[in-house]
Amino acid sequence: MRNVLMTQYKNLFQPLELRHRTLDNRIVFGAHTANMSDLGLPGERHRAYYEERAIGGAAMIVVEPMPVHATAVLTRGNFRHCDDEVIPHFRKITDAVHQHGTTILQQLYHVGQHGDSDLSFMPHWGPSGLASYHDSDGSHAMRETEILEVIDCFTAAAKRCQAAGFDGVDLFAAYHALLDQFWTPWSNKRDDKWGGSLENRCRLSQSIINSIRNACGEDFIIGLSISYSDETPYIMTLEQLQEVIALHDATGNLDYVTCGAGNYVDYERLMATFVYGEKQGVPLAAALKSVVRHARVTAECHIRTPENADYTIASGDADLVSIVRGQIADPHWVNKTREDRHNDIRGCISCNQMCWGRRSRDYWISCLVNPSAGREFEWGGDRFDKVDAVKKILVVGGGPAGMEAARVAAERGHQVILCEALGDLGGQFRLAGLAPRRGQITELMGWYLRQFEQLGVEVRYFSPLDEQDILEFGADEVVLATGSLPDDSVRQRWLPEADELPGLQNGKVFACEEVLREQAELGNSVIVLDEGGNWRGTGTAWYLADKGHEVTIVTPDELVGKELFRTTVDSKIRGSLKKLGVTFLLESVIEQWHGDRAEIRSLLDGSISSVEASAIVTATTNVVYNDVELALAETDTRFHVIGDAAAPRQAPYAFHDGRKIGLAL
Repeated sequence: MRNVLMTQYKNLFQPLELRHRTLDNRIVFGAHTANMSDLGLPGERHRAYYEERAIGGAAMIVVEPMPVHATAVLTRGNFRHCDDEVIPHFRKITDAVHQHGTTILQQLYHVGQHGDSDLSFMPHWGPSGLASYHDSDGSHAMRETEILEVIDCFTAAAKRCQAAGFDGVDLFAAYHALLDQFWTPWSNKRDDKWGGSLENRCRLSQSIINSIRNACGEDFIIGLSISYSDETPYIMTLEQLQEVIALHDATGNLDYVTCGAGNYVDYERLMATFVYGEKQGVPLAAALKSVVRHARVTAECHIRTPENADYTIASGDADLVSIVRGQIADPHWVNKTREDRHNDIRGCISCNQMCWGRRSRDYWISCLVNPSAGREFEWGGDRFDKVDAVKKILVVGGGPAGMEAARVAAERGHQVILCEALGDLGGQFRLAGLAPRRGQITELMGWYLRQFEQLGVEVRYFSPLDEQDILEFGADEVVLATGSLPDDSVRQRWLPEADELPGLQNGKVFACEEVLREQAELGNSVIVLDEGGNWRGTGTAWYLADKGHEVTIVTPDELVGKELFRTTVDSKIRGSLKKLGVTFLLESVIEQWHGDRAEIRSLLDGSISSVEASAIVTATTNVVYNDVELALAETDTRFHVIGDAAAPRQAPYAFHDGRKIGLAL
């Protein structure tokens, strides 16, 4: 049992009995695909990732989904199914986590009709042979022998989990996965004993739970993960889910049920981004609390803050809260809350860029604001060793790279001075926080300021430095985080024959940064030239449309927000833009700007259209600002170039560079 220190969030730190284990708080690090396996086996990256959250105070960890069958494989990083070779490798993880008093389970899953043949090279199985919503393939209706095979595979997987030291298993029935497909009349059209009545539709999940209980004994925890979306009532209503869970709860074999949001049809809500409200899973949890008598209820999905988590427990809406992205962003979220240091929690900004975004590209996950996520075995997890020799460190530039370099260097004991040319920190990233629903970025800026005050980092605003200023500063090490600037030539990547925007000399062309700093006189009708397909262009368009401007987005991409697709926020943003009357011109470039109208050329057929506009706002590729670097290269000064000053990129790589150099100084 960890010592419970003084905290205002006392409901979160009440112990809870769960089968044979006593949890010393109510906070779970829930199941999610970290995608960190090496040839199907967990290694040091995986062990350190979970151990860091155990060190950070999580009462229970549910390790990412294990496919139970060849037809269940969904990602490159899935563990080997039906293979005892995983046991000793998982034992290293469970032993490490248990050392810190944390309960650890593994999730077992089969997604049924929603498979991915690119990875499994197997046919999709489902109750009724319906189409996948994960890819464009279909499935076949499972024969009874296949249903029995799946039951045996779930049981065998649970026994491997027990042999590997896990305290239990979590059965994945969320997102309209296989178990949910059998529960749901919409997807279960069977007329045999596996379909029709509620009891028949629940026969598969009931059989799996009973089989695992018989195989693994009374001291083995069995949980169930489900989800709900009010956008897809034809899948399952709240009342139907209440009936299903009450039936399972009545057996006494189910120990907890975790309540999430979304499904493979309402895909954007699975890991709710900043466009959604918080506490997405709480309505389902509250509905189930009124019907269960034995099982504990966990609420998850977009429970970001200690206030939200504590209120969820205090109100009786749930017994536990699962906080995943919050503990990816800050692995010590729990202990900081326990110690009443909630202002020290580095909050998740709900962007999905490096967690779901990297996972969707089939890489191992990380975090935009915490680049140590996934690198704990190399870098640690915000636990910094003090340096033997204190140095005077000068950081030039207060964007994400500079802020993180300054913070980490100061954490390690260096004397740090951060000089910023403007009157605030955050650079272009701070400007992104001015767009609709991006206030969490502003909260992160506040977190850095609090950390700098605690760590003694001296911040000097309105302090642009040239090479002579830096030479006279007398620093032991200089970190150049001077960032990047909008390209004054406004080169279009997909108009490579033009060195600048044709008609640039006609004026009324502004960068996104100028717009967000309110340095642009735009007029009413605006063209946003978005070559990045990311938040820089779409967010600025949203910002302008929200203020009443008539906005036309011109993009060479086949859809607006192409780069945001992997974060699941793209369709929600497109919907918001459309509701505000924004016009989309896709797969197009600006052929000529006349100062009051633009000729737009289609990349598909070369046709030209004319769009009247009072200004163009550009979101094209930035260029490095490296004047100081070039000058210092002629001296003996020890300096390091990081972030956009090294190459213009998105925010995650700036935070990464800052963390990396801060650890190296």
